[in-house]
Amino acid sequence: MASNPRNGRPYRRLCAWLRAQGLPCWICGHNIGYSLDARHPLSFTLDHEQPLSKGGDLLDRANARPAHRRCNSSRGNRTTTPPASRRPALRW
Repeated sequence: MASNPRNGRPYRRLCAWLRAQGLPCWICGHNIGYSLDARHPLSFTLDHEQPLSKGGDLLDRANARPAHRRCNSSRGNRTTTPPASRRPALRW
């Protein structure tokens, strides 16, 4: 049985790194409820700018973006990105 890389330590570390920045949703630009239950539509999820199904790298910090669960789900695997004015700057 193969392990799921999203359950691994590197993925959890990437999520923690992104969560610690406290950035707004890169899709809609509104604040994310970082303390909300993970099932809440406005809670934090890690979104990939280049979807994994389109060749994006699961663990690449440059591909990781903070998003609301609702925004991430509605975007699906489309490669369209929000206008540059709404994208938060990532702190490396």
